[in-house]
This record gives sequence, structure tokens and C-alpha cells, in this order.
Amino acid sequence: MISQSILAAFWFLQANAAAATEVVEEKSRLDSFLGTTTSSMVMFFILVFLSIAAVYIILERYFTLNRAGRVDQNFMNSIRASVESGNLQAAKALCQSVDAPMARMVEKGLDRIGKPLEDINKAIENVGNLELLKLERNLSTLASISGLGPMFGLLGTVTGLILSFQEMSTAANVTPQTLSGGIYQALTSTAMGLIVSIVSMAGYNLLVSKLDKVVYKMEYTALQFMDLLQEPSR
Repeated sequence: MISQSILAAFWFLQANAAAATEVVEEKSRLDSFLGTTTSSMVMFFILVFLSIAAVYIILERYFTLNRAGRVDQNFMNSIRASVESGNLQAAKALCQSVDAPMARMVEKGLDRIGKPLEDINKAIENVGNLELLKLERNLSTLASISGLGPMFGLLGTVTGLILSFQEMSTAANVTPQTLSGGIYQALTSTAMGLIVSIVSMAGYNLLVSKLDKVVYKMEYTALQFMDLLQEPSR
């Protein structure tokens, strides 16, 4: 009778020990899963933020550069006609009605008429440099995003793999599902980082190309204005 009680107690303790071990292992797997998921989610939100910032910069700069480059040859023809007729106020009013870097450069030159040509050219150049800084705003940020995207993606992948292998090292039974699930979550960060980088780099190159065209128009307009001031009629 006593032996039966001892045996029953022994099996009861064994069952409780097995259940406790299973609970600990399940908790360990849950902690590892939560750690992997948390790491992936942090990288996910960072990459989503970078992608939103990149798209905003691309769209905002694209429309800004489009507006900046809309000045055509008719603008300078009108300025020429006003200057040659001596109506500088009309020329300044025309410049103020046009929201473009070229118009502000010409307006500064009109304000300096009567001074040496070198001073006028320097004033136009200073305004052009200020306008160029405005046009280049956030382009360096976009270039940084194109480089940071893959870095954050890789960091998410490495962190996810570390947590996955930590889970496998403590798991009693490693299954292909356990391994593939961790790697899947980890590699998702790399894929997102590459997408952010590709979009940012393509947008940056597009904006730089449009900026070069605007800068060319600014230089050409400044040259036309200085030629106008040096004509014999002036």
C-alpha cells in the first residue's frame, strides 16, 4: 500500500516536472518569437517612415523645380523691351509677377542699374547662389535616405537572425518551420530597405537632372541680362 502511494507520488511528480518543463520551453519560444517580431516591427516602422519622407521630398522638389523652370524666352523679351524704352518700373513689376529664380535675379539686376557692371553681375550672382540653395533643399536628405535604407534593412535582418538562432539554441526540437519563419521575418527588412533605397536613388537622380536644367536657365538668363546692359543702346 505504501509502495503504491510512493509510486503514484513519483509519477505525479514526473508528470508535473514534464509539464513545468513544457511550460518553460513554451515561454522561451514565446519570448523569442516576441523578440523577433518586436525587432522586425521596429525596423518596419523605421523603413516606412523613411519611405514616406523620401516620397514627400521627391514630390515636393519635383513640383518646385517644375515651377522654377517655367520661365520662357518671352520673359526676357519683355524685360528687354521695357529696359530699352526706359520703363524700369514695368520691368520690375514683371519680375515680381513671376515666381521663379530667374525673375528674382533679373529684378536684383534692375535694382542695380546705374552702378558698374561688375557690381551688377556680382549682385545677380549672389541672388543666384541663394536661389540655388533653396532649390537644393532636402536633396542631401534624400541622398542620405537612399544610403540608410539598406543599412536599416540589413540591421533588421541581422537582428532577426540572431534572435532566430537564439531561439533554436534553446529549443528542444528545431523544425524547418521554426527556421524558415525566423529567416522570413529577417529577410523582409532587407527587401524593404532595398525598395526604399531604389526609390530614393531614382528620385534623387531625377531631381538632380531637373535641377541642372533650372541652373542652366538661370545662368543663361543672367548672361542675357548682362548682354542687354552692355548693348550700345544702353
